[in-house]
Amino acid sequence: MTESDPSTDTSPPAQIQRPRVLLVEDDARLGRMVEDYLSEAGWAVRHAPTLAQALAALDAARSGPGYDAAILDLMLPDGDGLDLCRRLRGSGDDLPVLVLSARGDPLDRVIGLELGADDYLPKPFEPRELLARLRAIVRRRQGLPGSAHLLRFGRLEIDPQSRQVRVDGEARALTGYQFDLLLALARHPGRVLSRDFLLDAVKSSGAQDVYDRSIDVHISRIRAVIEDDPRHPRRILTLRGAGYVFARGQDGA
Repeated sequence: MTESDPSTDTSPPAQIQRPRVLLVEDDARLGRMVEDYLSEAGWAVRHAPTLAQALAALDAARSGPGYDAAILDLMLPDGDGLDLCRRLRGSGDDLPVLVLSARGDPLDRVIGLELGADDYLPKPFEPRELLARLRAIVRRRQGLPGSAHLLRFGRLEIDPQSRQVRVDGEARALTGYQFDLLLALARHPGRVLSRDFLLDAVKSSGAQDVYDRSIDVHISRIRAVIEDDPRHPRRILTLRGAGYVFARGQDGA
């Protein structure tokens, strides 16, 4: 058998897999603008203008490669976009979710984050900021640089390799953002970490104007998942005016 000459190879070039994003937006003009912009940036975009179409797209993707992220408008003609976020998290799906909304009430941000959204961007927005934030939440899901060794704290296990959190061997669901936040805390046990430190630890350098009070919302969600009694936490402690501490002892003992 003779070696083939690469110059005569007529096989088609390997296809590069584009990251896939589900865009849930009922404004046709805005949807086209976002779809065009993200497509030019290398994303494969599936545009769903209604909640029903978004749910159908997610169901169809379960038998394929799935989506890398979702961009979710809150006000949809057939329901509230937060319903979709609630369903995702309720089923244990950690798909990165970026919420868009023209509603300016800060309470909407808090509710969205409590329901498991990874980030929140108010309308109107710059397409470049949307792209930066989208890349950031996907990057968080793929994992932060650093040690991949399993972290054990009594009954709590944090696995950076599989990006899983387990209590008594039972997997607990966190969003990608919340996992990275917990990991940042757990890698500095016994140290007081400010909100600014935690924001820097989990955000992409390309993300701008990150909502700093979201840290408090995410910490509350993490406590609800890993603490025996979230109202009296023993693993993640608050130092008023200073920040948060991940307890050194097993289970905070």
